[in-house]
Amino acid sequence: MDKLKSVLSGEEARRDDRTILETVNDASTLGWGTRLKGFVACFVVGAACTVLGVCVLFIPRIGLTLFIVFYTFGNICALCRSVSTIPCKELNQNSCQRSF
Repeated sequence: MDKLKSVLSGEEARRDDRTILETVNDASTLGWGTRLKGFVACFVVGAACTVLGVCVLFIPRIGLTLFIVFYTFGNICALCRSVSTIPCKELNQNSCQRSF
């Protein structure tokens, strides 16, 4: 509610000391229930596309092309699945740390 009041009063627009990452962190307020639903949805869609890609592989002429499309989309969903469970704040902290 305080955030809504600050936006409506114009205080939010006057704050120039905020970085882009802070703005993204404030905007991404997904709860764990929403993250879990996203994980399950990406898992189901990714698994279905991967299985469908393998099934259409044996169709003459266009089977290989459909396999490439479905299998790639399934793998992209699998990547989204793993990213959907990590909070944005944690992603920013991990990406800014040095790994050596």
